[in-house]
Amino acid sequence: SKFPALLVVALALVALVFVIWRVDSAPSTNDAYASADTIDVVPEVSGRIVELAVTDNQAVKQGDLLFRIDPRPFEANLAKAEASLAALDKQIMLTQRSVDAQQFGADSINATVEKARAAAKQATDTLRRTEPLLKEGFVSAEDVDRARTAQRAAEADLNAVLLQAQSAASAVSGVDALVAQRAAVEADIALTKLHLEMATVRAPFDGRVISLKTSVGQFASAMRPIFTLIDTRHWYVIANFRETDLKNIRSGTPATIRLMSDSGKTFEGKVDSIGYGV
Repeated sequence: SKFPALLVVALALVALVFVIWRVDSAPSTNDAYASADTIDVVPEVSGRIVELAVTDNQAVKQGDLLFRIDPRPFEANLAKAEASLAALDKQIMLTQRSVDAQQFGADSINATVEKARAAAKQATDTLRRTEPLLKEGFVSAEDVDRARTAQRAAEADLNAVLLQAQSAASAVSGVDALVAQRAAVEADIALTKLHLEMATVRAPFDGRVISLKTSVGQFASAMRPIFTLIDTRHWYVIANFRETDLKNIRSGTPATIRLMSDSGKTFEGKVDSIGYGV
């Protein structure tokens, strides 16, 4: 009768050693919790929510509509900018036609300027020679008046021609300014289209909506959270172990996870990292 008793004791000791070895080589803990990354879902533009396509705790797929901000202000701004662009295009076309016409006669204008400048110089020289002769009696006051009138007329003609040449140069500068203004309007159109696109908010990944506490009609401010979205594509477990257990745990070590909500099912994974901060 002693032999069976000794056998039972031996088996118990073997079982105890196995359990101790098992616990030591494959430590376990119930001080753990499952978690996932989350993001705050925020609109990038401000406006009133006109459509809310999700409810709290709802699962969503990447690309699903979450909510929509009233697009009408952005559509109005876009229409206004596109009208400004059309008006600018017409103005550029008309101004360019004027420039082309003036540049076509540029050689003629330059020749006219030189001719008017020569005539003005000649009239000035004639007046300068005539005025001293009046005191000597070689010319009459009427002759001097005619010379003075001719000089003034020549100066007026020269100024008129110079103004015409200046107008042609200004027209070219005007086209350049309109082209630069057109680029600014195009940038406004691109930005307004982007804002219009941002008025529709979609799920960036598969997830689950939580902390939703708003409804249609609420004014949403840019960069202010509307709700939170859990990234359900990747789950991880944060487990707390005793320091003495860490000798057998390292990055890459296989791990078996059982959830309290579904204890009959196991999940296989591996250790990602060890956090040594307390």
